[in-house]
Amino acid sequence: MNLVSIRIITSNTESLAAFYEQITGLSAIRYTPDFAELKTQNTTLAIGSTKTLQFFGGESIAQPAENRTAIIEFLVDDVDKEFERLKSFLSSTVVQEPTVMPWGNKSLLFRDPDGNLVNFFTPVTKESIEKFKTGPE
Repeated sequence: MNLVSIRIITSNTESLAAFYEQITGLSAIRYTPDFAELKTQNTTLAIGSTKTLQFFGGESIAQPAENRTAIIEFLVDDVDKEFERLKSFLSSTVVQEPTVMPWGNKSLLFRDPDGNLVNFFTPVTKESIEKFKTGPE
């Protein structure tokens, strides 16, 4: 089995796609005004509007801007450099400036326009660096 995609449901697809383009430097593929994808080396971040929920049984199955459990994580080469690059863009949404976590990653935590938590991290301990040599687990 292979996890290939995470989808965020939003009421403003364009705004969220533009945000993720800004923070990742990637271009979103906009298939329709209601669905976009950002493809990374290992997975895809899909962004779907509430209108796409009709294909899954109705708008009641997912609520935009209600996530309080998941964190969208990006492995980056240098979290401090990314923080400096994005500091003014993220100024009001930073939850935690770059901090070394007990499991060996230096982590920058912030929120996207819908309030979803986003983590940029860089492995910094020997064990963490070794873990990510072959890619995220």
